Amino acid sequence: MATRWRILVLLFFARIGLGFQFQTLGSVASELAGQLGLNYAQIGSLIGFFMVPGMILALPAWFAGRFMSDRFVVGLGLLALAAGGGTAAVADSFNLFAVGRMICGAGFVLSTIFFTKIVADWFSGRELATAMGVLVMSWPFGIAMGQIGNGWLAVNFGWRWAFVVASVYCLAGALLVMVFCREAPETARRNVSFQFTLNRNEVVLTVIAALVWSLFNAGYVVYLSFAPRALVAGGYETVSALGVISIASWVMIVSGTLCGQIADRSGRHDAVLYVCMATAMLALTMLFVVPLAVPSSLLFGLLGMAPAGVIMALTSGAMKPENRALGMGLFFSCYFLIQAPAPTIAGWLYDRTADAFAPILFAIALFFATAMANAAYRLVQKRLPI
Repeated sequence: MATRWRILVLLFFARIGLGFQFQTLGSVASELAGQLGLNYAQIGSLIGFFMVPGMILALPAWFAGRFMSDRFVVGLGLLALAAGGGTAAVADSFNLFAVGRMICGAGFVLSTIFFTKIVADWFSGRELATAMGVLVMSWPFGIAMGQIGNGWLAVNFGWRWAFVVASVYCLAGALLVMVFCREAPETARRNVSFQFTLNRNEVVLTVIAALVWSLFNAGYVVYLSFAPRALVAGGYETVSALGVISIASWVMIVSGTLCGQIADRSGRHDAVLYVCMATAMLALTMLFVVPLAVPSSLLFGLLGMAPAGVIMALTSGAMKPENRALGMGLFFSCYFLIQAPAPTIAGWLYDRTADAFAPILFAIALFFATAMANAAYRLVQKRLPI
């Protein structure tokens, strides 16, 4: 196996920890609501707090890569995810939970930027959509693990154990990346300066690409956080509802990689994305008929969430290779700014309407907006070459 594919496998398994740690709160939401008296707007806020540090840290985080190796920054991020999860494990109030989630969020932004940069460096110009598809599928893999594992831990041993187990996984991932990861030979030499090297066209394209990614992920997060509640309202037990919704995450682990290959080989990235977004909206509409929950989840994972790698590959056309670390910092700053409020809005809709399906309508709107943002990216890309 070529070195770049071995590195990708290592990064995939380490990055699972991000989704695993993120999903802890969503999987134990019912227990937190019952034991700590939190409402769903508060739970939605705690879910969103995972993304809040990225609004502040994502852009300056690129500068850490000027002094430290990419793998070391990824390792630090995973260590912060472990520390934040440990804080949440001992929390007994909304405020302490918020602190733990913010620490996790700081680790998430550091590791996410440089996970992506390492893969882009290794695969730039060579099966990039496929490689990005593999990398980003580690997120739903971790989420699927959390939906099943964390829910089971909460029911059988208490909700705190969900945070403990996820934190141990992140710690192990940090050690593996720091010891075994390598950077691509073509990686540009670091320049220790604060110079902003992105030109106007790169900034515009990067911001629009981030909008596509943000809306897409916001729809997914709202689905993960509130679709189980919709099924419970329709008669499912909590663990069963989590299991049904997790089907989408398990399926997309495979479909995301295949989607990247189809897009790379056909060259029809936009057509693939639009078909998938239409399918995502259809699948969520099917969720309103509770007996169709299983086929809805299957369809959502098989096609609806498949184009993650296709969307991430937009970054390659938005910035020059030598500006990739800074560009990814800007990309994720915009991503966190747009995505972070989504769970809070969904939770507010649920509290305001007392309708478990109101957040699902919100998710449908987010996937429609994803397709529109991609169309805007292509239009601007033709007029503003980098």
